[in-house]
Amino acid sequence: MNCQPPRGHWAIVLFAIGLLAGMGCQQGSDETLRTNSAEVASASSSKEPRVQPATHTKMLMRLRQIADKAPTEHPWMGSKNVETWRNRLAAMGPQTNFTQWLIGYVRLAREEAKQGSEADTIDTLTKAYELLPKLSGKIPLEAENELRYRLALAYLRLGESQNCCAQNTADSCIMPIRGEGIHRRRQGSEQAIRFFEEVLANAPTTSPLWLKAKWLLNLAHMTIEGYPHNVPHKYRIPPDVFKSDEAWPRFVNVAPKMHLETFNLLGGVIVDDFNGDLHLDIIASTYDPTGQMRCFLSNGNGSFSDATEEAQLTGILGGINMEQADYNNDGHVDIFVLRGGWCGELGRHPNSLLRNNGDGTFSDVTFAAGLESKSYPTQTGAWADYDNDGHLDLYIGNEHYSGVQAPSQLFHNNGDGTFTDVAASAGVENMRFAKGVSWGDYDRDRFPDLYVSNMLGLNRLYHNQGDGTFVDVAEEAGVALPKASFPTWFWDYNNDGHLDIYVATNLGVSESLANVVNSYMGVSLTGETAHLYQGNGTGRFRNVARQANLEQHVLPMGVNFGDLDNDGYLDFYLGTGYPDYEALMPNVMYHNQGGERFADVTFSGGFGHLQKGHGIAFADLDNDGDQDVYAQLGGAYPGDRFNDALFENPGSANHWIAVRLIGTQSNRSAIGAQIKITIDGRDSQIFRTVNSGGSFGANPLRQTIGIGEAENVQQLEIFWPTSGKTQIFHDIPADVLIRIVEDEEELQVHNLTPVSLH
Repeated sequence: MNCQPPRGHWAIVLFAIGLLAGMGCQQGSDETLRTNSAEVASASSSKEPRVQPATHTKMLMRLRQIADKAPTEHPWMGSKNVETWRNRLAAMGPQTNFTQWLIGYVRLAREEAKQGSEADTIDTLTKAYELLPKLSGKIPLEAENELRYRLALAYLRLGESQNCCAQNTADSCIMPIRGEGIHRRRQGSEQAIRFFEEVLANAPTTSPLWLKAKWLLNLAHMTIEGYPHNVPHKYRIPPDVFKSDEAWPRFVNVAPKMHLETFNLLGGVIVDDFNGDLHLDIIASTYDPTGQMRCFLSNGNGSFSDATEEAQLTGILGGINMEQADYNNDGHVDIFVLRGGWCGELGRHPNSLLRNNGDGTFSDVTFAAGLESKSYPTQTGAWADYDNDGHLDLYIGNEHYSGVQAPSQLFHNNGDGTFTDVAASAGVENMRFAKGVSWGDYDRDRFPDLYVSNMLGLNRLYHNQGDGTFVDVAEEAGVALPKASFPTWFWDYNNDGHLDIYVATNLGVSESLANVVNSYMGVSLTGETAHLYQGNGTGRFRNVARQANLEQHVLPMGVNFGDLDNDGYLDFYLGTGYPDYEALMPNVMYHNQGGERFADVTFSGGFGHLQKGHGIAFADLDNDGDQDVYAQLGGAYPGDRFNDALFENPGSANHWIAVRLIGTQSNRSAIGAQIKITIDGRDSQIFRTVNSGGSFGANPLRQTIGIGEAENVQQLEIFWPTSGKTQIFHDIPADVLIRIVEDEEELQVHNLTPVSLH
């Protein structure tokens, strides 16, 4: 994205005042296959931690070097500009004109705001504000209003820090604000209201700034119980705007009571069973290059313990996103960590392949695996067995643009613990600014195809030709747009047996919040919105976003999907925002209405968290059969940290079945395997493909599938693309976890014991 200031003297002032949106992070034995959870737990607890290999130490040293340089070199984290502008202001004397003082103050305030120095930011902007009478008539009104707006925003952020951050509760920052989300310390919001009203009184009502100030004024009143009655009528947003499309049971954020202390910047999340005890665990990362990855293991009783140190993950720093898979087919789920996104040439940080040793520890084997011959800025990657040899391969979508040559990478798994980058010979280097990637066999020829979502460029649909090469068919398939695209995924949202594609937009520019507000207000929209491409199985797609009620401006970053009410149709959650502190907009939940359209249930369901949303995971964390939602929250600047959220599903009357597949000829994780469930004759079928979901955040590879009112599954079909074989099972009871091994005639049934999250 072009981050150069606009031309003209006062345009430079405006550029200085505004916070930039940013550029816009061997086969196991049969005995192993049959190990039950109790045996795994016992074996894990009895083993001594494995000695880490030299490659692990090498990675720790490299990450420590990056962390040490972050304060001066990292484009989002660095603090050196604060001192630079303080020194410049200190050097100004009586001869300095007021315009130079104004520019100096607003530039300093911008850098202080990045670092989270709210009091200093307010003090500096107040000094600039006090210059306005001396500059009356000498500077554009637009510059005056932008300064007032930034001062209001600084006070609003102060209120967030003193309340939502310092005293995080189940209701904190969930729109519309209520209950324990009301601010006890009111100064921040009260002062923000004062300056937002000044903006509204002086700015043109047709300007994006006026619209943004109106939105944030109403939000500020919400935080101190002043909405709607204390909002001046001419600035009031009608309460109906904050109503959902349909009634929905409220999901409560239980993270504050569960001691999941993850107060940090944006990052990724994986929910999966990392120790084989059938209970789902949580791994969370952070974009902060000095920030520690966190491992929370389930205790099996609804609580989690921080096992980061025991897992030997101490020193594994940073990580804008993560994806999991059993890359070496040893029966243990491994982790791939992506780094360097949004940092351009300075983002050549090594990614990490963390091998699960099976004894409760992880080893970084990146260098030994051949995955770091070249490092590029990235935030997106995905696993698949593209050549059907039984070993999982890895595609990394890198951020290429005019200033950074960053071809995307396709690492072929050699089957011996090493990988080879074959992107050039395979024809998938992309050479565009990749923001999301997803694998899916859209034409059902057994070979997974690849969709790449590119920022400010056409998207790619790489058709797998089955010989190790791919060809881009995006334009002829009708899926090349939108151009400002970001997260994406393959799924079958309407259960017709054909894969569809969702791809969202997020450019993150100064007008973005105004577009979101217009969308909520029902104003006719301009610019690109999300595309929902419905597949027909022949290689062609059509955009049905309008018919499906998905053409709102929502600006997602982290995304994922799951079935909230176990009706058999996939719903999805969007973690929204962009780097600027003004990006206070609710994260959005869409409920799938029978595969025909989607209803926005954000507000009625309690999902409208205002903090920036990144890694999202749908997972049954309490073993009750319905999927809870984990949201990794936080921004890119050091001052924009926040706690993650965990929305507990209150449940429904519908039934479910969980399916854990284990490949033998196919990859052990069964990624790419296809599931077809028949519950009531051939007219009631449900389709799933095993993967971790969307392109930012990772669901468990174990599939939890809603079956509606059915009390059993009449027929379950598993298709294994590697071998081309299909397994069929009949009359499976509902509400159980089943374990299916490729080529074995019998399945195993596990009854999970529900627990209370605490």
